[in-house]
Amino acid sequence: MDHFAYQNGALHAEDVALATIAEQVGTPCYVYSSATLRRHAQVFAAGLAAVPAKHIAFAVKSNPNLAVLRLLASEGYGADVVSAGEMDRALAAGIPGADIVFSGVGKTADELTRALKAGVGQFNLESEEEGVELAQIAAGLGMTAQAALRVNPDVDAKTHAKISTGMAENKFGVAYDRAAGIYARLSVLPGLTMRGLAVHIGSQLSQLKPLEDAFTKMGALMRAIRANGQTITHMDLGGGVGVPYKDGENFPTPADYGAMVARVTADWGVTLMFEPGRVIAGNSGVLITRVVRVKEGVTHPFVIVDAAMNDLARPALYGAWHDFWAVTPNGERFTANIVGPICESSDTFAMGREIDVVKAGDLAVFRTAGAYGATMANTYNSRALVPEVMVEGDKWAIVAQRIDPATILAAEQVPDWLK
Repeated sequence: MDHFAYQNGALHAEDVALATIAEQVGTPCYVYSSATLRRHAQVFAAGLAAVPAKHIAFAVKSNPNLAVLRLLASEGYGADVVSAGEMDRALAAGIPGADIVFSGVGKTADELTRALKAGVGQFNLESEEEGVELAQIAAGLGMTAQAALRVNPDVDAKTHAKISTGMAENKFGVAYDRAAGIYARLSVLPGLTMRGLAVHIGSQLSQLKPLEDAFTKMGALMRAIRANGQTITHMDLGGGVGVPYKDGENFPTPADYGAMVARVTADWGVTLMFEPGRVIAGNSGVLITRVVRVKEGVTHPFVIVDAAMNDLARPALYGAWHDFWAVTPNGERFTANIVGPICESSDTFAMGREIDVVKAGDLAVFRTAGAYGATMANTYNSRALVPEVMVEGDKWAIVAQRIDPATILAAEQVPDWLK
């Protein structure tokens, strides 16, 4: 459920007409619903009610907007970060360092140092080499880092290849059959407290079976490590639960997911850690766009909109689906190609899709754009960086300003020898 609905024939975010935001902020523009974010955060937490000890950290990479993070912090969420920049955002949003999990395959020495000084609660180590480096840095600072070892369980997530992370050929984590030995060696290093294991097999999962298979393998590994004399008090199960992007898609509910987790981990005796992202933020946002013109095509007309692949990259990267709704539909439908203005054939949102009839100047939205939308935006073709807005009931505010090409140009300079 989300809080984007038609009122008197016009699409609203909660009690705010999207046309009002478009007129005052311009297009393209992301709009987030506070009520949807809160509801999804609460429903996910409620789904884990049967888990006695847990820590939920929002995957910042899915939507790092400061207002979004502040809202989720108020719901008791920590943060899962993959860079020092994301860590800084989480801290600025009021999330305590102790509630931050630092993940990511390429943490630099500077990032590890900064995270230690910020009091980050857990480092998810992606390799033995990273663990050794972290131990040395921590010991040099007179500190002890709390860490978990990320394991690659070689489980097919049954999701898009670009967002699958748990197969043997993926770059993440250490090989399952080497994990126990690595854990044992890291456990004796000064400056490092190994407290658990971490796993994340991919994003936008539509089935629970791959997750259950991965968690079952991790439970067996946990027992083997304990039998070897090492301690495990935390198990990080990552994120990955998907959301429907179009009608007819069915995904496990947080309650379904929580029941499976509770059953599989019933005898583990650990604190379970979770890093949901898309399932919290995905349906909380839309991207408003305006139709530039409708162009005749050979088979179907082209609806050219002012949003582009630099604003919403998922369709170009993954062939991802985002529903396209007119802000004020007239009840008529037609089949069209939806494309952006960028000089790339991949700047295409949909081909041969049945949509609301629109014409030049009309407003429309791309749905389910609250996760992996603005966070992946860029300025290709010297376009502006898309702004973001948050709605709360009948109130709204700009939570990220549009950054114009002139501002970006001002940050560049010509060297003396070219003047």
